[in-house]
Amino acid sequence: MPQPLTKETVDSKTDPSVSTQWDESTPKAEQFQELYKIADSMKSSLLTTIRPNIGPVSRSMAVAKRVGPDFLYLANIHSQKFEDLKENKTVQITFQDSSTQNWISITGEATTTDNADPRIKQIYSKGVNAWFGDLGDGIHTGMPEDPRMTLIEVKAKYIAYWKTTASSVGFLKEVTQASLTGKVADTGVNRQLFEKDIQEARDSSS
Repeated sequence: MPQPLTKETVDSKTDPSVSTQWDESTPKAEQFQELYKIADSMKSSLLTTIRPNIGPVSRSMAVAKRVGPDFLYLANIHSQKFEDLKENKTVQITFQDSSTQNWISITGEATTTDNADPRIKQIYSKGVNAWFGDLGDGIHTGMPEDPRMTLIEVKAKYIAYWKTTASSVGFLKEVTQASLTGKVADTGVNRQLFEKDIQEARDSSS
C-alpha cells in the first residue's frame, strides 16, 4: 500500500521512494538467495569499465557463470575493455528486468586471465564462437582453445538490488493510487550488501 509522506521525512532530507522500501530485516542469507535468483533469471548484463579521459563505458555482455556473488565473462582479448582494465580494475555490473522492474547494481574489481585458464573450457557454451569468428587457420577458431578467448572475473565489493513485491497489475495500481493520493508508492524492497556480507557469502558458497 502507498505510504504517507511525513514532515519528518522531508525535514531529514530523505528520499521517500528509497526510505520506505529499504529492507534491513530480512536475513542476509535469504537476501543473497533472492539476489542469485534475480541475477540467474537475466542472462545478459551491462559491464561498465572506466576509460581514461572518458569515464564510464558500458557494453552488454552475457554472463558465462555466476559463482556465489561473483561473475565470470568470456571475452576477446583484443577488446578495448582490456585496455580499460589495465588502468582501472573497478567495474560495475548492472542487470534490469523491464517485465518485473527488478534490478541489480554491483560494484567490484575485475581480474583477467589468459587462454590457459582451465575455467574457459568449463564455462564455454555453444554459440560463443559466433562472437569470435573462425579464421580457418586451426588456431583462431572461436573455440575454447582460441588464444583470443580470455576470462574476466568480477569479484563483488558492494551490491544494491531491488526486488518487486507486486505483480505487474499490482505495480501499476500502486503507482496510480500513490499519484492520486499524494502518498509514496511501495512496490518492492531495496537492499544493499556490503563487503563483509559479500565475503561471508563467498566463503559459504566455496
